[in-house]
Amino acid sequence: MRVLPLLAVLGAASASAGPRPLVVLDPGHGGSNSGARGAVAGLYEKRLTLAIARAVADRLRDHGIDVTLTRDGDRTLTLRQRTDVADRLHADLFVSIHANASPTRTQRGYETYVLPPRGIDVDARALRGDPATPRPGVDPEVALVLDDVERGAAQWEAAELAGRVQTALRDRRGADGDRGVRQDVDHVLLGATMPAILVEVGFIDHPIEGHQLAEPDVQAQLASAIAEAIEDQLAD
Repeated sequence: MRVLPLLAVLGAASASAGPRPLVVLDPGHGGSNSGARGAVAGLYEKRLTLAIARAVADRLRDHGIDVTLTRDGDRTLTLRQRTDVADRLHADLFVSIHANASPTRTQRGYETYVLPPRGIDVDARALRGDPATPRPGVDPEVALVLDDVERGAAQWEAAELAGRVQTALRDRRGADGDRGVRQDVDHVLLGATMPAILVEVGFIDHPIEGHQLAEPDVQAQLASAIAEAIEDQLAD
């Protein structure tokens, strides 16, 4: 029997495994844009979203998934800069993490957004004046068309991922807070050429839920739910 060198065997196994999936996590707000102010003094949306995004990233990396954060500190980014990170890296998924707020401070619960058809057919096309996703060797005009096609095709998987996030959050936070999967033209999702969702983890200004969101154990629950949904999506 022929015995292959160990390095050759390991190299073949690595090649057959293929590239590791890449997820871009977007902690909402940052820098001069603090986002919503929490019920707990000193807690702003930008701090909460960064803490949760870092925890999600740690779990995904532990499970063999590459992760890039649009920001890993307190800095200002435009909405388009956030999706540009994902497009430039050819990410498999884009997940923007936010916290909600309401004028009356009486609403609570979690919800996940995907783009509606208009966001793909009309609004996203308005971005086509910007550089297309890098595609070496592809004509720039063709690259723009490919971007449009990928945006449309990605919406089925985006809706599926959003449903998984809601299910995982419901398992940890209870069914009463499930506000469902929603459609809206969230500008941070426009331009993404991969499945892209926006998660609102709860109402940071609610007198009860806002205090819960400040607790490390609750933040860990939220991060675990989002990471689990992402892993399940990538496994399909």
